[in-house]
Amino acid sequence: MKILVPVKRVIDYNVKIRVKTDQSDVDLNNVKMALNPFCEIAVEEAVRLKEAGIASEVIVVSIGTNLVQEQIRTALALGADRGIHINTDQKLDSIHVARLLSKVIETEQPTLTILGKQSIDADNNQTAQMLAAITHYSQGTFASKVTVEADKVLVTREIDAGLQTIALTLPAIISTDLRLNEPRYASLPNIMKAKRKPIETLEASSLNVDLAPTFELLSVSAPAQRKGGVKLGSVAELVDKLKNEAKVI
Repeated sequence: MKILVPVKRVIDYNVKIRVKTDQSDVDLNNVKMALNPFCEIAVEEAVRLKEAGIASEVIVVSIGTNLVQEQIRTALALGADRGIHINTDQKLDSIHVARLLSKVIETEQPTLTILGKQSIDADNNQTAQMLAAITHYSQGTFASKVTVEADKVLVTREIDAGLQTIALTLPAIISTDLRLNEPRYASLPNIMKAKRKPIETLEASSLNVDLAPTFELLSVSAPAQRKGGVKLGSVAELVDKLKNEAKVI
């Protein structure tokens, strides 16, 4: 079984986000970038399936400038076998990403494609669903457990009433939830080995995909700063403020 894992380069979750002074976008200058945490979970699950003897090869794919090869190398150090870099400096929507990934699926024919359910920057939670619609593959979203049985994959996901397990016919596309696994840390020997693993580069413009923008970014603004709290002397004073200032009672 061949597993494809799309991964994304995002701002490290420990970094405090800054907005450009002209509010045109988020400021990325001198900002630490990292592998999207949900993508790390997807890589970990694929590597575990390989270690269990279920998968034979794990391929990671990322879209962007040459800088995304840093995140591909990170995934290779975590246990993936080879990488694919779709080179473009264009700002892409979720539908563009899904269309480009569908081209990789056409070529590679993976049995299973595992994605993070969302990226921590755009926070859209769209790409896996769009990719399943384009490829007409079975889809299981928000997986908290994945089990492969013969020609099917069982995906357990949390719903309001508890847990739901669905059986998907392979090939299939799965998006991962936080509880699926805990990603490992890359060891130094594996980081060194990752430098020798192959990364194929494809030009996005050569994949015959419509990448025309579907929306326009007007401005980006930081959230309003929270005001400091006030210590009150009595319950009566609290009720008065709730009634006359907050006007919630």
